[in-house]
Amino acid sequence: MIFKTGRYSGFLRPISYAIDLTVIHSLAFYYFKENLPLLNYFIFISIAWVLVSIRSNFYAIYRFTHVTKILSLVGKQGVVFMLIVYAFFGFYNELEEKPITIFYYVISAMSLIALIKFGIFFLLKKYRRLLGGNIRRVVIIGLNQKTDQLRSFFFNRPEFGYQLKQIFDLNEYSMDDCLDYIDENNIDEIYSSVAELDNDNLVKLIDFADNNLKILKFLPDNKEIYTKKLDFSYYGVLPIVSLRKIPIDEPFNKFIKRSFDVVLSLLVIIGILSWLTPLLAVIIKLESRGPVFFKQKRNGLDYEEFFCYKFRSMRPNPMAHLHQVKKGDERITKVGRIIRKTSIDELPQFINVLKGEMSVVGPRPHMVSHTHMYAERIDKFMVRHFIKPGITGLAQVSGYRGEVESENDIINRVKYDIFYLENWSLFMDIKIVFQTIYNALRGEEKAY
Repeated sequence: MIFKTGRYSGFLRPISYAIDLTVIHSLAFYYFKENLPLLNYFIFISIAWVLVSIRSNFYAIYRFTHVTKILSLVGKQGVVFMLIVYAFFGFYNELEEKPITIFYYVISAMSLIALIKFGIFFLLKKYRRLLGGNIRRVVIIGLNQKTDQLRSFFFNRPEFGYQLKQIFDLNEYSMDDCLDYIDENNIDEIYSSVAELDNDNLVKLIDFADNNLKILKFLPDNKEIYTKKLDFSYYGVLPIVSLRKIPIDEPFNKFIKRSFDVVLSLLVIIGILSWLTPLLAVIIKLESRGPVFFKQKRNGLDYEEFFCYKFRSMRPNPMAHLHQVKKGDERITKVGRIIRKTSIDELPQFINVLKGEMSVVGPRPHMVSHTHMYAERIDKFMVRHFIKPGITGLAQVSGYRGEVESENDIINRVKYDIFYLENWSLFMDIKIVFQTIYNALRGEEKAY
């Protein structure tokens, strides 16, 4: 039996709490000074901050945590913290603090906390890469393409602090040999390929890791079930596995995404469409007869149909709802080519967003006829309809927008869409929006 030597410093997380609470209370004294009942504020905010942090896993940041995940945690914590502070001053309304002052206080506190958090995160990366400290000793069990990719990751990314001590080919080593080595060399983490283990070895490895306080992680093999982002829950004491967890389904995330959609759609409708629509209406009407707006049935959330709006860019034709636009399509008008090239024709879809039929970011909706066709031909195509469709999406900014020229295009589009719905964050949405604007200004090859 090996006793735990300390995977992490027992003081690291309490120190992080202490630093953040010091920032919060120091800035409170600076902003509110003698007007604030300090003891009541200290007790209320400290308890609330700790409880919210535990619930949101605000301090659950590891060496492999992605920067966007940290940003997402800071954003969520900041929103809840702001509500808590406003609630406190609402209860003590006799203090008569200005709402804008409270807002500046929260923004200052969260910005400083974020700066400290990122500072520690990147300093630790530097420390691992340059000085070789804060390391985790690891072994890999199994020898195949996936474990070789992991080996390359450990060697090429020293900033993560993983020191690979040994790779075990189970054709040459027995499981007992592997476990003896792990025992004798004080290994911290074990990485094993699922494909390389039979049931007996799997049970033996799990039991060893549990009994010796070793971190055990598995690399998925080629079986489809292991490539899923599995979600565990318990019905009483019975463990239940779901094939995927969709972050947007959580009430708080749903509120954040909807708020983002409403705010951005109102900004576009009021700030751009209010004056652009009359101007484009005149130009579109002068070039060809027909309506200013083009509406087309698309499939959205839960496969329900809705009318998707665009500025009309083609001459009215009976094939508009059946055939996708191709390069050099003669149906497109002169002004249509310009607005399609710059994606201006998509702007009326912000009306769909405001109505709740679409989101700013999400899987692009297809024509109903194409949706039926792809649903029959493309594996997992229907997964896209677990969330609202978007004006833009991860697939679109990754090179899979516009005409589907080959089956590979739609397969990759589905892969990106599924990755998006399983890994959504507000900061991913913001990044995709900025990437979409950049691509539109630069001009895209498939924007026709």
